[in-house]
Amino acid sequence: MADHLHVFVGLHPTQSISDLMKLVKGESSEWVNTRKLVPGKFRWQEGYGALSYSRSHIDRVYQYIMNQKKHHEKKTFMEEYVELLNKFGVTYDERYIFHPVE
Repeated sequence: MADHLHVFVGLHPTQSISDLMKLVKGESSEWVNTRKLVPGKFRWQEGYGALSYSRSHIDRVYQYIMNQKKHHEKKTFMEEYVELLNKFGVTYDERYIFHPVE
């Protein structure tokens, strides 16, 4: 999708999501910029969202990710993201929600 990316991984309880995202964002930004894949300098927005699911949901989450294009014909990423935050009872500040891609 043009405005978001899914990273579906299994982590050991001692591993940090923030350390993983720092690595993913840093390495991918360097890769895109080294290859000049976009005009100007590529950079990710600040922050990230992370959801946790049990092993029993692996197939369902995988299918959801694989059907993103079709899924987002009905609902935008932003609509879905805020809906998920509300569904899981996550308190958030509107100022820190992702900004639409310009």
